[in-house]
Amino acid sequence: MHLDEPSWWYRRPPSNLASALRPLAALYGWTASWRYFRVTPYRSRLPVICVGNFTTGGTGKTPLVIELCRRLEAAGHAPVALTRGYGGRLAGPYWVNAQSDAADDVGDEALLLARVAPTLIARDRAAGARAIELGPQSATVVVMDDGLQNPGLAKDLTIAVVDGHRGLGNALVIPAGPLRAPLEFQLNVTDVAVAAQQAGAADQEGGVSEWLRRRFAGPVLRASVQPAGDLSWLSGARIVAWAGIGAPQRFFAMLARLGAEVAERVAFRDHQRLAARDARHVLELARRHSAPLVTTEKDMARLSGADGALAELAQASRAIPVRLEFSAIDEERLTSLLATAIKERRA
Repeated sequence: MHLDEPSWWYRRPPSNLASALRPLAALYGWTASWRYFRVTPYRSRLPVICVGNFTTGGTGKTPLVIELCRRLEAAGHAPVALTRGYGGRLAGPYWVNAQSDAADDVGDEALLLARVAPTLIARDRAAGARAIELGPQSATVVVMDDGLQNPGLAKDLTIAVVDGHRGLGNALVIPAGPLRAPLEFQLNVTDVAVAAQQAGAADQEGGVSEWLRRRFAGPVLRASVQPAGDLSWLSGARIVAWAGIGAPQRFFAMLARLGAEVAERVAFRDHQRLAARDARHVLELARRHSAPLVTTEKDMARLSGADGALAELAQASRAIPVRLEFSAIDEERLTSLLATAIKERRA
């Protein structure tokens, strides 16, 4: 279920509207829990590492999947990313070609993942795992993008990513709040929690990671979303920034911390399929300010295969790459957790 995030989801105590929606939230939460436990999951012959989140919206989940694939490959494994292909037309199973596929067909996140590891989209996760087992890609471990609440595929390690700044909002379930299912249920099906926040941004008051350590019995790791590569050109540069991600304000704030003068900020909905008029609007802002366009890698991937004004927008925009980084201690803990899950599954 995809919703634009209302600001009152993140108010504490819950707003009057959130309180009025509690009965619907209780029904939605009960349905999510009931659906999870009534299904017998498919057990793949390959280890399955799942990365999900407790809430709707962006939390840094895709950067973590990319980081895990890189780490696993460096450790001698052959990871394959399994994703739903949100925003794309294809239901799969379908192997993604990062060079020729369009975001309209496979989704923007799938294209990002396919640049790092072989990637298969499948709305039916069990069917996706079976397709990975059959090949033709050599695979020793499946890294599932999203699916913490999905019951179709058994997981050997489940990692939940939490936004280190916004946290869990008002801690209510959709539509009263941002939670995808009741929190206690989600905590019980999670092995590891990762509190991720933008580099240089302050942690939420009270500390999301500390809050998790009090409520969650498993390991809690901390990570930061860091801009990657040489971005010194941003310092003092006057730019127009646009983004259609879960929390575009985080991207805009990162640009400001890098020293850019952001003349205009244009925010679209997460996974929004841009129209030609949207592209022309952003291009006109760039011309008006005589400023270059800057966006996210995810938004740039969404323009893959576009033509007309959208292709012009892609050509005129420059994407800022990001990576998820852990402290030395949490890097060791993550490496150990991955190795143990894979070893135990193979045993």
